Amino acid sequence: MYKLLIRPILFQFDPEKVHYFTFSIIKFLNKIPGASAITRAIYCLDNKKLGREVFGLKFKNPVGLAAGFDKDAKLYNELHNFGFGFVEIGTLTPKGQPGNPKKRLFRLKSDKAIINRMGFNNGGVQEAVDRLKKNKGVLIGGNIGKNKNTPNENAVDDYKICFEALYPYVDYFVVNVSSPNTPNLRELQDKEPLTKLLQTLQEINRGKEKTKPILLKIAPDLTNNQLLDIIAIVNETKIAGVIATNTTISREGLASENKKENGGLSGVPLARRATEVIRFLSEKSNKSFPIIGVGGIHSAKDALEKLDAGASLVQIYTGFIYEGPSLVKKINKTILKS
Repeated sequence: MYKLLIRPILFQFDPEKVHYFTFSIIKFLNKIPGASAITRAIYCLDNKKLGREVFGLKFKNPVGLAAGFDKDAKLYNELHNFGFGFVEIGTLTPKGQPGNPKKRLFRLKSDKAIINRMGFNNGGVQEAVDRLKKNKGVLIGGNIGKNKNTPNENAVDDYKICFEALYPYVDYFVVNVSSPNTPNLRELQDKEPLTKLLQTLQEINRGKEKTKPILLKIAPDLTNNQLLDIIAIVNETKIAGVIATNTTISREGLASENKKENGGLSGVPLARRATEVIRFLSEKSNKSFPIIGVGGIHSAKDALEKLDAGASLVQIYTGFIYEGPSLVKKINKTILKS
């Protein structure tokens, strides 16, 4: 029904406006008595065999919602009803910021892809914290970044602020230094600044009564030598794992008219490269740390490819938009059969 009826209507309108319209509809429907239970009955697949224990956390199933969809933690409880094993909120920054000028979100229908240059638009970490206090048992990842106007030499301070604010309310952290839409952010992926950033957060983490997993989200555009650096950094800083991958700046093989828009590309064209990165990290590290696989998952087959390449968990975003909420259940059903 989604692909035949709902998606064609939604795709007639501006994608960013549709995003917020859909949020309001989901929020409204879930206020109707019994609606949440009906949604769960349709989309959730509860089976103990789907359970996973990764970096010390117990996941009901291995399919999560990637960061960027619910940036401000406004809808994580309702989105969880579609069967996700976990929801990652953010990217959050210390101060609220509007992001880049509109128009900044583009569908590439012929390629089953999206280009975004949102620029970490969010209301600030404290607003998200206030909403996370209403969590009804959802396993939450907190994706954190720096404000656009914060120079890279002071970036560590922004990540520290977000870490401290979110610590009581999220189950794991994701350090985002790989978005292409914040000026100079990807420079923080270089070995020296990245090691310093992760070590600083780990020092804060170890000072807590209970440490929480810290993951690093990396770009798919890194070279093999850079990926080897990532493995070395993970082992040196002893963070919990890696999310592979963020969006790409590559435009190879695209057919859509708006393929030249600036920003990060997600969706089907990213699938192969994301899987290559997962396999490389898994093999070259001798599976020494968990990987969350994300990028171009539009079918159960796509998800299995990520898991077979070495991912412990997977996340979807663009596939959720193109294929609809039934994708989560389809993936979990196929995992049970595999």
